[in-house]
Amino acid sequence: MRDSGRKLILVTGRELDDLLRVFPRADLFDCIVAENGALLYWPASREEKLLGERPPEEFIKALRDRNINPLSVGRVIVATWHPNETTVIQVIRELGLELQVIFNKGAVMVLPSGINKAAGLKAALDQLKISPHNVVGIGDAENDHAFLSLCGCSVAVANALPMVKERADFVTNGSRGAGVIEIIERLIASDLSGIVSRIKRHNILLDTREEEGQLSEDKSFYFRGPHYELNLRAPNLILFIQIAESVDDETWLFHLQQHDYSRWFRDVIKDKNLADETEQIEKRAYLSVDESRNLIKQAIEQRYTFPA
Repeated sequence: MRDSGRKLILVTGRELDDLLRVFPRADLFDCIVAENGALLYWPASREEKLLGERPPEEFIKALRDRNINPLSVGRVIVATWHPNETTVIQVIRELGLELQVIFNKGAVMVLPSGINKAAGLKAALDQLKISPHNVVGIGDAENDHAFLSLCGCSVAVANALPMVKERADFVTNGSRGAGVIEIIERLIASDLSGIVSRIKRHNILLDTREEEGQLSEDKSFYFRGPHYELNLRAPNLILFIQIAESVDDETWLFHLQQHDYSRWFRDVIKDKNLADETEQIEKRAYLSVDESRNLIKQAIEQRYTFPA
């Protein structure tokens, strides 16, 4: 892969010291994003850059006092294993900390809010001056969702969790390392021409793409709510769906009842059919919040996504 002239980035939830102990060929990679996005490591220079702060010692002491075992403390990350997440979340609440818990199959990782694999990968790409749209990402677990959604082409290996495979652009025939080798061989042989052409035909940004795959601020959709307490920007349909799934019911209904969704699809996304279908959903007052969300999401995905 390196001999082909491409850049390699390793994105992992592991602590750096642990990774270097079990994997001696860090030099194969241009950059390593460790601790689930909290630490950048450049093997050529051995330079490290922290992207967040370690949780306070008070938090770590509280976990030790409650006999959380195993408990690993990295440069930023604090990690343990299932079923300790219940106690971890309880301690976070008791101390009033702004921390997030991220799962990786059996692993339970605690990080500062906003730190994940996507944030770490974005920081690495910024330094390498590479657009996320030129990146092929490979993953298999819960903590891979964020960074895979950032990549221009997302790949799940055959043994990946069902939801990861469902959202990926391509699923390999091989599991684990065999799946990685499979996608590398296809990348070198054909630059993923067959896969990439499918992605381009179903590009979720349609003809409204601008630099870095995002609409400008004046063309983006904003979830603001009835009292304008929010300002959640969706610069493309990918983020529109993600925000729509998590925004509160009152905000969702406010924009639904004002026909804001269909108006954006018609005026900005330039998809009359999607706008017409969405407008009919907006008019069906008897629908529950979840029903209207799901119907609009399905309308988008039927047009601009495809089965893995």
